[in-house]
Amino acid sequence: MRAAILVAQNAPLEIGEVEVPRPEVGQVLVRVECSGICGKQLDEISGKRGHDPFIPHLLGHEGAGVVIEVGPGVNKAKAGDRVVLHWMKGLGINAATPQYRWKGRPVNAGWVTTFNEYAVVSENRLTPVGTDIDPAVAALLGCAVTTGLGIVFNDAALKPGQSLAVFGVGGVGLNVIQGAALLNSYPIAAVDLHDHKLEQAVRFGATHTVNARRGDLAGVLKEVSGGRGFDVAVDAVGDARLIETAYAVTSDSGRTILAGVPHHEERITIDSFPLHFGRRLFGSHGGDTQPDVDIPRYIELYKRGKLKLDEQIAGRHPLEAINEVLERVRRGDAVGRCVIAMA
Repeated sequence: MRAAILVAQNAPLEIGEVEVPRPEVGQVLVRVECSGICGKQLDEISGKRGHDPFIPHLLGHEGAGVVIEVGPGVNKAKAGDRVVLHWMKGLGINAATPQYRWKGRPVNAGWVTTFNEYAVVSENRLTPVGTDIDPAVAALLGCAVTTGLGIVFNDAALKPGQSLAVFGVGGVGLNVIQGAALLNSYPIAAVDLHDHKLEQAVRFGATHTVNARRGDLAGVLKEVSGGRGFDVAVDAVGDARLIETAYAVTSDSGRTILAGVPHHEERITIDSFPLHFGRRLFGSHGGDTQPDVDIPRYIELYKRGKLKLDEQIAGRHPLEAINEVLERVRRGDAVGRCVIAMA
């Protein structure tokens, strides 16, 4: 099969022919149809979290495909099922990671990868869905949609009428806005460097937009919140200075939730005093999503016209174009989620 391989940090991915192993206990062989591109892949490529000891390795953690074969012990899916591939653990066996080979030597992979035409996936990293859903749409449910909505519904426990600000309106941030709009949050403030992304944020429910290049960003946002700060502030970028701003504009009883992860050499500086009196600051782990429960529920909302998913797809591209697409995402040109559609 063809796969995009990370061969060195801060270098283009290499498209190569990789040998696919047969599925073993708890593993499922999936023909990947579509893969989303998450900012976390850019972090892996750039070394944002430091040295990567597993190079060379495969990438990608949100996708959709069709089951080809299941290994011993697998009960969750069968051949012919369309499945969402996700990095969050669901029900089923947490199997050993697969052993791929490339150029006669091992190439590493985690429990799920999606920048490849076929994937051997741990049973607990997939969720069966109906064949009547577009695989590009299904792929978004592997991370962007579930994480964004999960931050709102689970981490923030947002209530109708409460206020929310989100920093960064890429795949996750856009779904934070969409989730807040479903709950009639107000105001919903979207912050980004790119006006074209802020325009899309309005279509997904943002009531106010602020370009992050504006001076006194915290002051502008405090004014939007009516002076009291936001009930919930979400950082979906992973920039230390934005995290500090998100914390600064959180109300005294509010929650600052971190979805983005800063560079491993960056440190944040905050006034911890408000934490003793009700303010909370914590990191999100995929929105505390339960894939086997939440993905079918979100699909039903989508089918009923309550969730915008098609509108999030910022283009479908072949695997051969992955480096160009990654650069497009890195520059911030894409509005929504870029999708790699396998042949």
